[in-house]
Amino acid sequence: MKVTIIGAGAIGGLLGTKLAAAGEAQVSALARGATLAALRERGWRVKQGDALTAAPVAAAHALDDAAKLGVQDLVIIAVKGPALAQVAASMAPLIGTQTMVLPAMNGVPWWFCHGVAPFGDAPLASVDPDGAIGAAIPMASVIGCVVHASAATPEPGLVDHRMGRGLIVGEPGGGTSERVQRLAGVLARAGFEVKASENVRLDIWYKLWGNLTMNPVSAITGATIDRLLDDPLVRAFCSSAMREAAAIGAKIGCVIDQSPEDRHEVTAKLGAFKTSMLQDVEAHRPIELDALVSVVREIGERVNVATPNIDALLGLTRLFGRVHGLYPQ
Repeated sequence: MKVTIIGAGAIGGLLGTKLAAAGEAQVSALARGATLAALRERGWRVKQGDALTAAPVAAAHALDDAAKLGVQDLVIIAVKGPALAQVAASMAPLIGTQTMVLPAMNGVPWWFCHGVAPFGDAPLASVDPDGAIGAAIPMASVIGCVVHASAATPEPGLVDHRMGRGLIVGEPGGGTSERVQRLAGVLARAGFEVKASENVRLDIWYKLWGNLTMNPVSAITGATIDRLLDDPLVRAFCSSAMREAAAIGAKIGCVIDQSPEDRHEVTAKLGAFKTSMLQDVEAHRPIELDALVSVVREIGERVNVATPNIDALLGLTRLFGRVHGLYPQ
C-alpha cells in the first residue's frame, strides 16, 4: 500500500512512524521546513517513555511537492484545521479513483453534513467557507476518522507519544465496506487499536461533545482539565454547553446517550492533562476554534437549536485568540 502523510507533526508523525515501522506500506511524507529536513536526515521517529521507534525515509518519499509522489492508495491528512484549505488545493496529484483520504484531525470535518437534511450539498461555512475543500477532495474518496491518542512534537520530526492508540474509521455515509475493513487491518497491524465503525459520524460527534468545552476553556484559562472539572462553576458551564451540543446531535442523527456528568467522570481519569488547544496556545500556534466550536454553533442555527452557552464560549475564545494573534481578525 502506498501511503502519504500530509502534516508530519504529532499525530501525522505517530501514524507515519508506526505504518513505516510495520513494513506493510510504502510511507511518504509531504512536509516542509524543519520537519522535512528532520525526516530526510533522521527518518520517522516516535518516543514513548524511554522507548524509541524509528523507520527510515528515502529522499524520494519526503517531499514538499505532491506531484512528485503521484497517486496513492491512502492519503492521511494530519494538519491543523486552519491549514486545510491550502493543503486541499495541492492534493490532486495524490488522488486517483481508488484513493482513500483519511482526515486524522480534530473536530467536525468539512464533509460532516454532506447529504444530511437540511444541509444537502451545501458546505459548512465554518470549516469550508467557499466550498474549496469539498471541491478539491472527492467525497467518494473520504473515510471518516476519529483519533484517540495524545502526542506532541518536542522538536521537528520527533513525536512524543504520551497516551492512547485508538483509531475509529468508517464510511461517511455509514454502514460497512471492504475498503474500511482493509484499512482497519493495515492500521491494526501497525499497532493501533482500531474500530471499524458503522456510524463514524456519531463517533466524531461524541468526541467533539467533550472537546467542545475542554479545549477552549483550557485555552483561555491556561488550566489543565483536572482543574476545570474541579471548579463547580466551570464544570456547570461546560455541562450546559454540552447539553446544547447533545440537542443538536439529536437533530442530525448523532444521539448522545450519556449525560455531561457521565462524560466528565471519564475525562477526569486523564488527570492533569493539557488539551491540544492549550498546547497550541503555549506554543503560539493558531487555535482550531472553528472545527470545534464555530461549526457547532453553525449547525445549531441550521437545525434551530438555541446555543447561548456555546455562543458565549465561542465569543470569549475567539476574542482571546484575536488578542493573542492566534485567530484571524
